[in-house]
Amino acid sequence: MKRRWPKLLLLLFFAGVIVAALSYWLMRPRPIPVRLVKVERGLVQSSVANTRAGTIKACRRSGLSPSQGGQIVRMPVKEGDRVKQGQVLLEFWNDDLAARLVLARRKIKAAEAQARQACVQAETALRESSRLRKLHEQRLASAEATDKAEGEARAAQAACEAARVNVEVSQAQTDVAQAALDRTRLVAPFDGIVAQVNGEIGEFVTPSPVGVPTPPAVDLIDDSCIYVSAPMDEVDASRIRVGMPARISLDAFSDRIFQGRVRRIAPYVLDREKQARTVEVEAEFSDPQVTANMLAGYSADLEIILARKENALRVPTEAVLEGNKVLVPDGENRLHEQAIEKGLSNWEYTEVQSGLKPGQQVVLSVDKDGVEAGALVRPADQSQ
Repeated sequence: MKRRWPKLLLLLFFAGVIVAALSYWLMRPRPIPVRLVKVERGLVQSSVANTRAGTIKACRRSGLSPSQGGQIVRMPVKEGDRVKQGQVLLEFWNDDLAARLVLARRKIKAAEAQARQACVQAETALRESSRLRKLHEQRLASAEATDKAEGEARAAQAACEAARVNVEVSQAQTDVAQAALDRTRLVAPFDGIVAQVNGEIGEFVTPSPVGVPTPPAVDLIDDSCIYVSAPMDEVDASRIRVGMPARISLDAFSDRIFQGRVRRIAPYVLDREKQARTVEVEAEFSDPQVTANMLAGYSADLEIILARKENALRVPTEAVLEGNKVLVPDGENRLHEQAIEKGLSNWEYTEVQSGLKPGQQVVLSVDKDGVEAGALVRPADQSQ
C-alpha cells in the first residue's frame, strides 16, 4: 500500500495540471472580430449640410386669384394642364362689361366720323378764306367778308382739333372698359403647369379679406426652372459662398447624387426656433436636364463643398474617436490609441496630416462592445 501513494499523487498532479490548462483555455480572452481598413490616399472634401430637410422649388410659382369677386362662368383649364403666357384660366360673368366695351368701340367710330366731318369743313373754310384774302388784295372783296371768312376758318380748324381729341377720349373710354372686362378674367402670367384649381363653374368667388389668407383660385408652376432651398445652421452659413459646388440628394431619387452650385444665400437669419437659427441657402442643378421628372415640393438634402484636396492621406471619418484618435492593432493584434492631426473632413473621409502612414490599418467598428485600447482583436473576415 505504501508504494501506491507516489503513483496516486503523480496522477493527481497531472490531473490538476490538465484542469488548470483547460480552465485557462476556456477562460482566456477571445479576440473580438473587428473591421479594419487601410490608411490610403484619395480625395477628401470639407463640407456642410442642411440641418433640416430642404425642398425642391420652382423658380416661378404663383397662387393666382382674381382682383374682384364674381360668378365663374368659364374655366378652360384643369389640374395638370400646361398653359401659355396670356392664356385664360378662369372667367367671371361679364356680359354687362362686354356690352360696355362694344358701346365704347362704336363711340370711337362715331367720334372718328365726326372728326373727319369737322376737319373737311375746316379745310373748306380755310380754302374759302384764302380765296377771299386774294380777292381782297385785288380790291375785289370787302375787308368785312375777308375777316369773317378767316374767323370761320379758324373756328372750323378748332372744331377739327376738338373732334380729334374727342376720338382720343373715346379711345381712353374703350381702354377703361377693356380694363374692367380684363379684371373678370384670370390669365397666366407665364408659361407653366396648373398645379391646383380651387373653384367650379357657377360658384361665386370673392377676394381674400385683409389679413385672412384664402386658397388661390389657380396655383401655377413654372417647372422649366428647378432649384433646392435648404436651411443651414447659422454657424456654417458664414463659410458658404455663392458659386460653391454642392451635392444634391433626393428621397425620390435615392440611388442618385446630383451636382449643383450655390446660387443664393439669404441675407438674414431665420429665428423661428430660438435654439436652431438657420440661414436659407439655394442651389441650382449643374445640368438642368436632370430636373425633367422632378416635382416642386420634393424633399432634398444639400451638401455644400467648402474645400477639397486630391491625393490626401485619409481614413473613414467613422474610425476617428473623440479627441482626434484612432484605434490601431499592434503585432499581437492588441489595440492601442493613436493620436492624429486632422485636416479636411466630412461625413465620409477625414484627412490625416500626421500620426499615421499609408498602408497602416485602423479599426472601423469602433462602436462595437469591448473595442477599446488593450483589447485583443482579429479581422472580422478571419476564422478562429
